[in-house]
Amino acid sequence: MSIFKKKNNIPQSIWTNPIEFIACGFGVGAIPYMPGVFGTMLGVFFYIFVSRFSLLTYSIIALVLFVFGIIICDITNRHFGTFDHPAAVWDEIVGFLFVMIAIPKIWYFILMGFILFRIFDIWKPWPISWIEKNIGGGLGVMIDDIMAALYTWIILNIIVNILNIYECSSSIQK
Repeated sequence: MSIFKKKNNIPQSIWTNPIEFIACGFGVGAIPYMPGVFGTMLGVFFYIFVSRFSLLTYSIIALVLFVFGIIICDITNRHFGTFDHPAAVWDEIVGFLFVMIAIPKIWYFILMGFILFRIFDIWKPWPISWIEKNIGGGLGVMIDDIMAALYTWIILNIIVNILNIYECSSSIQK
């Protein structure tokens, strides 16, 4: 299946049902091409707003939005009659917030986080693929993106630490 395949099966109820509207990223999920990419872009904007808070507050917000996502994604997918409808992009929004926990707020880390998160969310290496197939409801929808976020977060932390080591050794040599 092509990632550019147009999706015409977006229920129109997202425009009248507030839970579906939020679960579909305030309408962003209705974009007919690559809704997950656009949902993650919305996640970047959420991140830019939430990142001004302390790490503790940021983490609490991310956790609350995760729990909220379990509920609204479960309700929305039951209304849509699907397991994980492409228009329901709340999981991508919240997933990106988890990607960026304690990562420096620098444009290239945000870009790397975005790209890596999309790769893991599409590729779904184990156990993400297992989670997607075996854990149902809103928890399954949300947790597979949190696992993709965890993989991304680990790689970003390795990169951040390598750059910090390089930066420290460069300043010592001066």
